[in-house]
Amino acid sequence: MPITVKLFASLRKGRFDEDTRVYASGITGRRIVHDIGIPEKEIRLVFVNGRHASLEDPLADGDTLALFPPIGGG
Repeated sequence: MPITVKLFASLRKGRFDEDTRVYASGITGRRIVHDIGIPEKEIRLVFVNGRHASLEDPLADGDTLALFPPIGGG
């Protein structure tokens, strides 16, 4: 099933901005993060289809997984 993965800020460095990949049914965000090679400690926010989610949530056909690192500001 196709899943669109969007990376933001420092997570893009040496990777990609957006990519659609094919995964088996029932895959979780955690498995995708490991597949891409991003250390979990670098991820602060996870969204699926624009809604806050967990890396443990199973994804469905056509979902969009967005991953954000910790972002500082002032």
